Amino acid sequence: MSEPSLTLLYDGACPLCLREVTFLKRRDLHGRLSFVDIDRHAYDPAQWRGISYRDAMARIHAIRADGEILKDVAVFREAYRCVGLGWIYAPTEWPLIGRLIDRIYALWASQRLRMTGRASLDQLCNCKQIAP
Repeated sequence: MSEPSLTLLYDGACPLCLREVTFLKRRDLHGRLSFVDIDRHAYDPAQWRGISYRDAMARIHAIRADGEILKDVAVFREAYRCVGLGWIYAPTEWPLIGRLIDRIYALWASQRLRMTGRASLDQLCNCKQIAP
């Protein structure tokens, strides 16, 4: 099997994130995606283009095969494209819709931990002994 087109960094302790990852894994019939659980103790930013635990927990990141880092809605747009569902996120590239979706995602990302009943980002980083 060849190298995946996109590697998604996800929070394996987030029930909504796990649901999305499960969906994408089922749709990925050609092995274009790979997944890295940033919540695992073995997560090492040096292996993933220097994306820190804090940054990865604050907003979704992915890494293309060429090393380009994607963030936020661009991650979903590319992941869905890789599994043949790019049309779902295609409108997020349109200027007005894109800006609105980006704002909605930013709000969601800022509240994700609280909304899923998790500790704050600072508390999670403290548990992993990561500086704020």
